[in-house]
Amino acid sequence: MQVVSISSLKGGVGKTSVTLGLASAALAAGIPTLVVDLDPHADATTGLGVGPSDRTDIGRLLKNARRADLGANTVPAGWVATAAARSGSSPSALDVAMGSAYSGIYDRPDLGRRDQRRLATLLSRITGYSLVLIDCPPSLNGLTRIAWTASNKVVLVAEPALFSVAGTERTMRALELFRREFAPDLTTAGIVANKVRTISNEHAFRLAEMRQMFGDLLLTPTIPDHADWQQIQGAAHAVHHWPGDSARQASGYFDELLKGVLDTGRMRSRSGRR
Repeated sequence: MQVVSISSLKGGVGKTSVTLGLASAALAAGIPTLVVDLDPHADATTGLGVGPSDRTDIGRLLKNARRADLGANTVPAGWVATAAARSGSSPSALDVAMGSAYSGIYDRPDLGRRDQRRLATLLSRITGYSLVLIDCPPSLNGLTRIAWTASNKVVLVAEPALFSVAGTERTMRALELFRREFAPDLTTAGIVANKVRTISNEHAFRLAEMRQMFGDLLLTPTIPDHADWQQIQGAAHAVHHWPGDSARQASGYFDELLKGVLDTGRMRSRSGRR
């Protein structure tokens, strides 16, 4: 089972959108996947079509990590029924560990080593998934460190803009320090350039800067700014299920991106990227 954290230091770069795009690609590819929504805003839970439920949310599961049963408290994504209707068969699993504001109790800078292992403890007892995607909050506080401790790989999301690129460089340094101290087997799967506007000279400049700064850690393809993305997410649909040429093109980008993220040949630390 591969466990992949999707992280960013800066909000607004489309981190949750990338998580949902990768989840959509995994569902289309028939990869049994669990999405863990660690962001207290719980946007991934909403975007996956999961409403109020009697299942225990991820924050309360973390609080009782030694005894809690994560597998018994996952919820099927609302997308699954749509996929079954389209294909006429039972799709591979896409389940959600629901996000909630309660998880925010762990998003503090002084989180101890024992608390950092809470999600890893929960995940150690589940079976049936080939892939776990963790949507992290846009910070380097406790919840992100909980996610990184539980993960094999980290995907960083950035927009080709000055503050986002600078934030990604800081996140890379923080990730390397974390890896050395807490998680020697953690690797950087790469950096996703998201919300790219091809007609923007500034974006073209920043993309070139990112290629120079990060080398082959900058994943391909880059993800263009998608005019329909807010509508797709507002309808709680997978991008692979949305009609139109633009959505089909976006689906192809995420299919390719997922292959790059899962490719074990791309697993490397920042220090070994060149």
